[in-house]
Amino acid sequence: MFDFFRAWYRRYFTDPQATLLVILLVVALLIIYLMGSMLVPLFAAIVIAYLLEGSVQKLKKRNVPRLWAVNIVFMLFIAFIVFLLLGLFPILSRQVSQFFQEVPQMINNGQELLLQLPQQYPEFVSEAVIWEIIYAIRGGISQLGHNVLSVSVASIPAIITVLVYLILVPLLIFFFLKDKNLILVWLSRFLPAERRLVTEIWQEMDAQIGNYVRGKIYEIIIVGGVSFIVFQLMGLNYAPLLALLVGLSVIIPYVGAAVVTVPIAFVAYVQWGITPDFVWLMIWYAVIQFLDGNVLVPILFSDAVNLHPVAIISAILVFGGMWGFWGVFFAIPLATLVKALINIWPTTMLEEPLKINAES
Repeated sequence: MFDFFRAWYRRYFTDPQATLLVILLVVALLIIYLMGSMLVPLFAAIVIAYLLEGSVQKLKKRNVPRLWAVNIVFMLFIAFIVFLLLGLFPILSRQVSQFFQEVPQMINNGQELLLQLPQQYPEFVSEAVIWEIIYAIRGGISQLGHNVLSVSVASIPAIITVLVYLILVPLLIFFFLKDKNLILVWLSRFLPAERRLVTEIWQEMDAQIGNYVRGKIYEIIIVGGVSFIVFQLMGLNYAPLLALLVGLSVIIPYVGAAVVTVPIAFVAYVQWGITPDFVWLMIWYAVIQFLDGNVLVPILFSDAVNLHPVAIISAILVFGGMWGFWGVFFAIPLATLVKALINIWPTTMLEEPLKINAES
């Protein structure tokens, strides 16, 4: 057994490039694990600046000086944040407040509609089953309301933190964009001159992560916007809130669309019952999901992220469990990083075949 591990180590870790890569990965993981909560504003600023860098580069290709390009992109970003805070957030806040105020009436209406099912379809649904469903819904809504109240009370101190972030993060983003070259030169001083493997992985991940995250943001906006138009035209209650949920659901492939179907179907059923409007809404929602998966995603990503669905779901479970929302959002780029490491990792061919002693 000792010979096996010695041969395995010689094959994968005798290359100095591999050793450097392992050290960098370990240091990055230690920083995230030990100081992740303290450095959240810094990480957020790095991610956003990285996303905005693509727009800066496009302006530079049009012969716009970098400083001007940074100022233009940064001001557009600030305008977008102001729109979210002053335009979209108040609407969503009112929608959420109105939803929870109307939950008791919605439950009563839904209960009356559900109790009509045993009369309409006695061969498929029994009254006992309907009452079990009603009790389960009441318990779930009650627990959800309690959790929301607890979070709202407990998160009052976090409001101050959010206000600090609204000032600190934009400043960091601006300086990351403005002084990008200076920062990269400073960081390169801590790396050895020979870093071919690190450079290769960074170049591959730069294209992968950049394309994925920008494409995912475009997908959220497009899917959420189209859903809002459909919901609004059909007169569905809470159209902005439900459209936002549909847009955010694309962050979690395969699972998000199935989960967000539940609140949409619930609101539509309480509002209309089993009527043509309900059926048409669900058909249009299915069409949106079909076009998203079969038309929009191939256009936006163009096979840039070539991962098996099992690998994607596994990455969501692992990284989501480790880092919550951001782990889910970056699960696919992180899985792509793991795949790139496996593909590029240097191996040393052994001069003689591996011999394992059965008694060891």
